[in-house]
Amino acid sequence: MSIFALEGSRRRLHVARKRTNVVTLTLSLAAMSFGLFWLAWILFETIRLGLGGLALSVFTEMTPPPNADSGGLANAIAGSAVMVLLATALGTPIGILCGIYLAEYGRTTWLGRVTEFINDILLSAPSIVIGLFIYAVVVARVKNFSAIAGILALALIVIPVVVRTTENMLSLIPNSLREAAYALGAPKWRVIYSVTLKAARAGVITGILLALARIAGETAPLLFTALNNQFWTMNLNEPMASLPVTIFKYAMSPYENWRELAWAGVFIITVGVLALNILARVLFRKKG
Repeated sequence: MSIFALEGSRRRLHVARKRTNVVTLTLSLAAMSFGLFWLAWILFETIRLGLGGLALSVFTEMTPPPNADSGGLANAIAGSAVMVLLATALGTPIGILCGIYLAEYGRTTWLGRVTEFINDILLSAPSIVIGLFIYAVVVARVKNFSAIAGILALALIVIPVVVRTTENMLSLIPNSLREAAYALGAPKWRVIYSVTLKAARAGVITGILLALARIAGETAPLLFTALNNQFWTMNLNEPMASLPVTIFKYAMSPYENWRELAWAGVFIITVGVLALNILARVLFRKKG
């Protein structure tokens, strides 16, 4: 093959690669623009309708009965805060301990592989399935909807997220740090507590915040467990109001004031979840 033919072949290959790159980049930008368009539209409608329903009474008054002149979401906000925080407090230690086991002890054991498989199933399981499970195991047996059942359902959603994040963060810690601690005579539990877990602290906290943000907007598990309550209650053995369930109920109602409160609740949840995600990203970036 002559040098001119070789040069022509290279030019044709270069043109083909450039054309492929342009097509791929165009399709990628179009897909990104398509997704951002709907996201921007959703956020715009949430802000427009949510701000219109915001008032001081939303945070100070109870959920109103039909055709009431005034009302708020105070009991729903408080109920969501209680159940989300208690579910996070219940699921986080279990998730961290399980993640430590998978990363530090069970990498090559059959129990570790089984645990990781079960965690993957829980991580991808629809939340409504978890709600039905807690309904069958707890609610149907005690014959009573309660906040405790809702907390258990939300905790089952928290656990796999924290497990996966903890395992991944600990796996990223260089073995040289562990070996240096072992060389100083530190036992394994001390190495995990004082070296690896401390080095992965920001990543673990990020996972906890992401899990908290995920359960903050869950509706389906609470429909089958905590149900709802129009009145203020902090009794965990009774049905308890929550913001997602109240939004679900009010958004489909024929009453204008209920729909306004539903949009106000959507705005509150959106801002809260956005703040948690931003905090998680900041912590993760600081870790890097």
